[in-house]
Amino acid sequence: MKEIWLKFLEATGKAFWVEITTEQPRCTYYFGPFASASEAQESSPGYIEDLKEEGAQGIRTAIKQMKPNDLTIDDSLGEIIDPETIPDLSGHLFLRG
Repeated sequence: MKEIWLKFLEATGKAFWVEITTEQPRCTYYFGPFASASEAQESSPGYIEDLKEEGAQGIRTAIKQMKPNDLTIDDSLGEIIDPETIPDLSGHLFLRG
C-alpha cells in the first residue's frame, strides 16, 4: 500500500526529494522520492557521504516537495545545450533527425 501511495505522491508532485547542491563540481542532485520530509531527511546522510567520497565540496542539502525534471543537473558546464542539436566546429548548430 505504501508503494501505491508513493507513486501517487510522485505523480502529483507531492513527494519529497532530497536536493543536494555542490560547489565543486557545480551540480544539483535529487534523491527520492519519499513519502515524508522526515523519511527524506533520514536518508540524506548516505547521499552526502557518497558525494564526499567522490570528492564533492561545498555540499548543501534541502528537502523539497516537488517533482524534479532531471535527477542530476551539471551547472559546471555553463550554458545548457539543447540535446536535439549538435554543434559543429564552426559553431553552427545542426538538428538531428
